[in-house]
Amino acid sequence: MHVTTLCLGALVFGDATGYEINKMFEDGPFSHFLDASYGSIYPALTRLTEEGLVTCKAEPQERRPDKKIYSLTEAGRRQLGEALGQQIAPDKFRSEFLFTVLFAHLLPRDRVRALVDQRLTAMKEKAQQLSEPDEDDTPGMDFARQYGLAVFTASIDFLERNRHLIEDAAIEENAHA
Repeated sequence: MHVTTLCLGALVFGDATGYEINKMFEDGPFSHFLDASYGSIYPALTRLTEEGLVTCKAEPQERRPDKKIYSLTEAGRRQLGEALGQQIAPDKFRSEFLFTVLFAHLLPRDRVRALVDQRLTAMKEKAQQLSEPDEDDTPGMDFARQYGLAVFTASIDFLERNRHLIEDAAIEENAHA
């Protein structure tokens, strides 16, 4: 999905600065399934402004550059609707954890155990975050939150039941001593 579409979607929830939009991707409603960085958000907002899909007003700040606040226009709302109506790409699951454990048979067992423990801790934290609904959530946001919770819960269960498969394949550190 294009970052311009992501920015239009973020602005559906209200006027925002580039910083606030970025926070939606870092630890807000989009953080669980999409990535966008400052380096892609600001050029996208400039392009959207030039195309009349968003407006930008500068709010003066003391001893700092003006704060730019972006708003979705009606044309932007229509463009978002068109973009959301397009065929979506298949999901890609990006995981450094899974890439690393592909090579569990080359790693020391303590390293593999530590990787699984770290992953479980992180997943349990995410599941805890997702278990707490926000009263301001739209039905779609609540659905996505519950979906994410189901995915994390299933992943936690899988790791706890099957960690032995990669731990047993790892190198026993004292095997050569």
